[in-house]
Amino acid sequence: MTSRPLLLAALLIPLTPAMAVPPGITAAITDPGRPAADKDRDTDRKPAQMLVFAQIKPGQSVIDYLPGKGYFTRLFSAAVGPKGSVYAAQPEVYLEKLSEAGKPKPPSIVGEAGRGNVHDAIANNGSLGAPEQVDLVWTSQNYHDVHIWGGAKATAALNKAAFEALKPGGVYVIEDHAGPAGLDDAGMSKLHRIDEALVKKEVLAAGFKLDGESPVLHNPADPHTANVFDPSIRGKTDQFVLRFRKPR
Repeated sequence: MTSRPLLLAALLIPLTPAMAVPPGITAAITDPGRPAADKDRDTDRKPAQMLVFAQIKPGQSVIDYLPGKGYFTRLFSAAVGPKGSVYAAQPEVYLEKLSEAGKPKPPSIVGEAGRGNVHDAIANNGSLGAPEQVDLVWTSQNYHDVHIWGGAKATAALNKAAFEALKPGGVYVIEDHAGPAGLDDAGMSKLHRIDEALVKKEVLAAGFKLDGESPVLHNPADPHTANVFDPSIRGKTDQFVLRFRKPR
């Protein structure tokens, strides 16, 4: 039987230059259709390591939950190829908040050249909005926002919806800004961070199994005390990356 220390070591092995990056992921990163603004962020966001960790393959289906301006959506689109599908899922509650604040909807990349496999979706009523079960549910730097909007009830609903959206054996990847241990809802709202242990507890409660952890975005110099938008730390926060799997 594998010992727990060895198992944890296996989960934490980072991608090194000596490890091969699948051609599909390399092609996605070098895709000439990616905007220069996306490519400029690659040094900080480590797309090769992140996509390898997410186990992306051609032909897969992906939900990118709260996709922002489409940084990862474009990468997924190229990596899964024309036989795959990517659903850029915006939660209805988020769109309502933007409307109430008089702000425009997030930009959609549907219609961009070469993105015919990308589809917009609305997440509501316990669904992430995809018309099929998918291989990967992904959310980056947003799980804490769901907690801020609706507390543990909202993240429990998200995790349940992610579980239902996945095929048996599918994976759920969460990347977020690391907060101090025991950070409460008020602290999350102030710092836009979340306690990694809380994320694990909530996602495991939804029926997932922890399948991997990556240190690729870890920054030990981040004291976890500044708001993530503070110029002193913005773009350099300590981030955890967790992969959960839906049992077969």
